[in-house]
Amino acid sequence: MSDENAKQPEHLKPMVHTSPNSCFGCGAANPSGLHLEFSLCDDKSVVSLLTVPANFEGPVSFVHGGIIATILDEAMSKSIRAHGITSLTRQMEVEYLRPVYSGTPIRVEGRMVRNEERKYWAEARILNARGAHLATGKGLFIEVQPRKTT
Repeated sequence: MSDENAKQPEHLKPMVHTSPNSCFGCGAANPSGLHLEFSLCDDKSVVSLLTVPANFEGPVSFVHGGIIATILDEAMSKSIRAHGITSLTRQMEVEYLRPVYSGTPIRVEGRMVRNEERKYWAEARILNARGAHLATGKGLFIEVQPRKTT
């Protein structure tokens, strides 16, 4: 996720969900959700290229702060999922650096930075088309076992 790596050609592999889900951030089965799609980089960081529509605005033409936090949370969570771990957010910190405009293409990047037993720390950032940082996030995630359905 370093700026130097952003200049090199990327080899992105789409991350595919194994089952339909209703997650607000990434679930295809949620008609009101963001429908975020992530790709996996060679270093197991994740990237999503998206344009947030106006129905997720706070003030006119600006993406709502809660939606920005959700996007960062999804990127961090997916970066942990890229390592085969299912986790839930325990703590998250968001820094809003510049406005995120609706209807404008953005790039979201996430990566796992370390882990200790069931604890995983991740970081994410949102960039505009020129590469300027719009928002960043840091989070602590706890590994959970998927619920068994019978």
